[in-house]
Amino acid sequence: MSVFHSIWTAFIAAVGRMETSANPKVQIARLRHWRPTWPQIASYTCQATLALFWLYLMTAPPFPYKIGIPITYIVTLFLPVTAQFFIPATPIFSYLLSFYSSRFIPNEYRPTIHVVLLPTLETVLYGANISDLLTRYTHTVLDLIAWVPYGVGHFTLPFVIAFFIWIFAQRGALRFFATAFGFMNLIGVLVQTLLPCAPPWYELIYGLTPADYSIPGHPAGLARIDAIFHSNGYAKAFGVSPVVFGAFPSLHGGSATMEALFLSHFFPKYRAIFWGYAVVLYWATMYLTHHYLIDVVAGACLSVAFFYSLMPDELREPTESMPKYNYQRYDIEAAARRRELRTGVWTEHPEDDDDDALSVHSLPDDDRTPHSAMPFLPRSTQTRAHRQTASIASLSGTNQPTDGDLSLGPVR
Repeated sequence: MSVFHSIWTAFIAAVGRMETSANPKVQIARLRHWRPTWPQIASYTCQATLALFWLYLMTAPPFPYKIGIPITYIVTLFLPVTAQFFIPATPIFSYLLSFYSSRFIPNEYRPTIHVVLLPTLETVLYGANISDLLTRYTHTVLDLIAWVPYGVGHFTLPFVIAFFIWIFAQRGALRFFATAFGFMNLIGVLVQTLLPCAPPWYELIYGLTPADYSIPGHPAGLARIDAIFHSNGYAKAFGVSPVVFGAFPSLHGGSATMEALFLSHFFPKYRAIFWGYAVVLYWATMYLTHHYLIDVVAGACLSVAFFYSLMPDELREPTESMPKYNYQRYDIEAAARRRELRTGVWTEHPEDDDDDALSVHSLPDDDRTPHSAMPFLPRSTQTRAHRQTASIASLSGTNQPTDGDLSLGPVR
């Protein structure tokens, strides 16, 4: 079987597991039975407070149009078909809102820009300015090699990785990726806002003279890419960047590290390729004069911290060749065939040992009689067989969540 056929079959099966209901009553029932943990309460409270702060500062779009942002988000929470994506992606939205809205902070409240701090630390820690050494020789081929991960991969790979995690990795992996990736970037952009540091291109253009917030962003080495393609796309993009002095930590380096960590964990067979990509991007950040080495190290450390601190216990064991493993484990072709014949009969899946979810598919006419009364026993008698039985809440059609976990449907 070809790789493309395996991906396509896995995609069809993943689509079949998606929540398709647009009935708000279903989500309201789940919210009523949701018992958040204290860390969840703290997380959502901090993100809500931060969002209100940024919305207050935001002037584009102006009031009352900016009220449409929280209204749209709240509406998605009450539709199961959208909530299964938007709730796990909340940390990513918090990061994007913080990144965009940081431009609206009045200059009188902004902290002082550090121009000498990073090159000084670079020299003290590593004995030389590594970024300066890597930019002394440039070539068109090297420019293109650096551009692919820095200017293209950084913005597209998170979506590609999320797709493969969704169709191949275990339950909960996609939610874990969105949470870790989002919080890593959110904390990173907050540090950049509170501790603004000049990037290497500033030193090359302005020297070590004090900087102010009137200085626009610069494409640095990516200006050579604009010249190669006879365009000014990167000059325009960096010229209006809301975070001009966001050298520390490097979110390019942090994102590449997070991607390599996830891919190596769930697809360990190709870890050399994943870390090879990350190393090339580390080099590209310095070659294109956007970051110092200390920025890259800080971004990587931030990713490692969030990856291991937020990893659920059920995902800590590394898997073998994930596409083949999950293809066999979940019987994807059989799931796809069952989806076409679905008639709405609830059945248990003993093979989904880590899932408490139920699947809907058809059974042969002579096999519609339940073989176990376990789903209908009192909750106290289900302790040992909890992972292999259906809950009363699920049989009622509401898929009510367990304590501490807001169930968003099959997409995890």
